[in-house]
Amino acid sequence: MVLRAVGVVLLAAGGLVLIVAWARFAAEGRGIPLPVEPTSQRLTVGGPYGYVRNPLYLAWVVVIVGQALLLSKPVLLIYAAGVAAAAVAFVHWVEEPTLAKRFGAEYEMYRQRVPGWWPRLPRRTS
Repeated sequence: MVLRAVGVVLLAAGGLVLIVAWARFAAEGRGIPLPVEPTSQRLTVGGPYGYVRNPLYLAWVVVIVGQALLLSKPVLLIYAAGVAAAAVAFVHWVEEPTLAKRFGAEYEMYRQRVPGWWPRLPRRTS
């Protein structure tokens, strides 16, 4: 029963982050976060992107883990691990080089300031 409750919390939190991050990407970055589409027109650094550079991928994995716990389906944990591994590889080999090339020093400063995968409070810049 406790694991199901944790699953509901993870599912809700991950879903909320997905919605907020998508909206922020569209509004601030002026694009849509799909690999088949060109990336945003501007670097998205606000909202969830101020806590972690990859909130969409991270939230996606959290949602899957939440489903695994809620539905008592351990196989979904294997799926979550696969999704996480694929996301890390895609970010490392495709997204980061593309963003570095496209946004240069602005992206490098963002990378130094915000962690890629483990969220933390943003640093103050004053």
